[in-house]
Amino acid sequence: MQLFWERGYTATGIADIVSQANLYVGSLYHFFPTKQDLLAAVLEQYRDGIGPVLLAPAWEGVDDPIDKIFALLARYRAALVATDCFYGCPIGSLANELREPDPAIRSLLAVNFTQWSVAITHCLDEAKRRLPRGTDRKALGQFVLTVMEGAVMQARTYRSLETFDNSVKCLRDYLRLLAEHS
Repeated sequence: MQLFWERGYTATGIADIVSQANLYVGSLYHFFPTKQDLLAAVLEQYRDGIGPVLLAPAWEGVDDPIDKIFALLARYRAALVATDCFYGCPIGSLANELREPDPAIRSLLAVNFTQWSVAITHCLDEAKRRLPRGTDRKALGQFVLTVMEGAVMQARTYRSLETFDNSVKCLRDYLRLLAEHS
C-alpha cells in the first residue's frame, strides 16, 4: 500500500516490494502470483478500511450530518498539511495512473469510490430536511467526492492548500444555499 501510494503502481517494482516487506520473491509470488493480484489485494484493503480507517476517526464526536462531510474533508486537509501537499488520495491516484485497468481492477476502484460517495449520501439523507425537496442526494454525494478528489489533486499539483480550501469553501457555500432554499 505504502509503495503504491508513494511511487505509484507502475513505478513500484517487485524488487521494491520484497525489499520493503523483507520477503523473498518466492514468498511474494506464493501469495500474489502477479503484481496485479497484489494491487487487487491493496484495493480490497482500502475497500474494507473505509469505515474504520477513514470515516470513523473523522466522524468521532461529530453528530451533525453536514458537519460530518466537512470533518471528512478536514481529515484530507490535515493529510495535505502533514505531507506538505504531497498527499494524494490513494484510490484517485491509482485511478488516474491506470489508464485502462482490467475489469477486476476497475471494479475495485469503482467500489472504493462508490463506498465514499454512499457514505456522504447517507449524511445527506440524514440532512434531507435541510435540502430542497427533490434534491438528488446520490448525485450530490458524487459531487462531494468530485470536489474532494479534485481539490486534493490540485493541492498536490500546486503544492498549496489554496485550491483545496477554495473548493471546500465553495462546497460549504453551495450546501448553505441549498439549505436556505429548502
